[in-house]
Amino acid sequence: MEDGAFHWKVALVVLVVATSLWLLASRALGQYSATNGRGFYGDVALTLVMVTAVVVPIAGLLQVVARFGATLHPGRALIALLPTVVLYRLVVVGLRLWKARRHVELLIVGIGPLGRLTGAELEEVRTHRRLLGYLRFDDEGPNTRLLAPVLGTVSELERTLRRCPVDEVYFASTASEHVAEVQAAIRTCETLGMPFALPTCAYRLTRARVTSPGTDGYAHFLSVRVKPLHWFMKRFFDIVASAGAIALLSPLLVATAVLVRLTSRGPVLFRQERVGLHGRTFHMLKFRSMVANAEQLKAKLLAMNEQSGPVFKMKRDPRVTAFGRFMRKHSLDELPQLVNVLRGDMSIVGPRPPVPSEVASYEAWQRRRLSVRPGLTCVWQVSGRNEISFQDWMLLDMRYIDHWSLAQDFRLICRTVPVVLTGRGAS
Repeated sequence: MEDGAFHWKVALVVLVVATSLWLLASRALGQYSATNGRGFYGDVALTLVMVTAVVVPIAGLLQVVARFGATLHPGRALIALLPTVVLYRLVVVGLRLWKARRHVELLIVGIGPLGRLTGAELEEVRTHRRLLGYLRFDDEGPNTRLLAPVLGTVSELERTLRRCPVDEVYFASTASEHVAEVQAAIRTCETLGMPFALPTCAYRLTRARVTSPGTDGYAHFLSVRVKPLHWFMKRFFDIVASAGAIALLSPLLVATAVLVRLTSRGPVLFRQERVGLHGRTFHMLKFRSMVANAEQLKAKLLAMNEQSGPVFKMKRDPRVTAFGRFMRKHSLDELPQLVNVLRGDMSIVGPRPPVPSEVASYEAWQRRRLSVRPGLTCVWQVSGRNEISFQDWMLLDMRYIDHWSLAQDFRLICRTVPVVLTGRGAS
């Protein structure tokens, strides 16, 4: 065996051991905990301790390896370890920063002492969370010490969630007389796909703190599969893929924009209000494939709708231009949505974003498709598109949400390519 090949194996072993030690030490010492409370200097001190915890065993390992005639400088071993440590820190810390940047709207059910105290604690912490308002239980009277408006009663939860973009609902009551109302409201949240939180203790504590991750005194529940690192990798892929696709497809984007401009009157891009995660609206970008006054003409064509449910689809829509029909067949009109993906309004894979008028007509269970970020492509996109009924379309989205995984996303991306090239199911 050549010395160079042997050294390479030694370097690989050292890298694996060093990485494993770093991960174990960071986990044991809570290096990446969001609630460690150490501050900057405490974090520097802990990092030095972790470096020592890794370097000392590695130095011992190199001494053992040297007895077999192989030499590997400790500095080179640490340099080999550096990219892995930096990547790991970027992923974990980046996930925390991404979550912290996102503005979270909260709704509290209950205006009694627990509801008032929960709202006060949310305001006191001053994080990315913002209290949107309260819903009161039927037996609760007025409360003038609240920090946000009372939007109605608990029986109006579904109507409130339909009307206001909410990210999570806090049920601030442990009273036995509210059990039936809370249970009914939980069913509503599960049907709509809305995250919610329940008190972990029937008593309010002043100095004592829970030792579980739920440091706000609530247990948090989601209706989607909880894979924080996978969701971060999904967003990381969205950013890299959308930025890379925009750069790679820039000649096609420019050529398409020029042809849209030359073949019909009106702006190149069409901005349409769509509904995204938890009911938040955003402006989705498309290359204009219809005449400039298409939205005004839609009312006259509603009777000719060929799709079931609240969605409007026509195979031979007279509003579509000649070049627009070609773009739609091959999904070229959707390419500007790569900008929406880069912004964070959308994902590469996810349920297609609906328009507000469609969402207003959704049944309660159909709103659960808003519990994840909408996407450029989805199961509907690769399963026939306009050949699928609205009911089946919704069921496909629910199945995607319930069984989401990164592997499924990549399979859908691979299936999308031939569909786009052939134009199957488009109109």
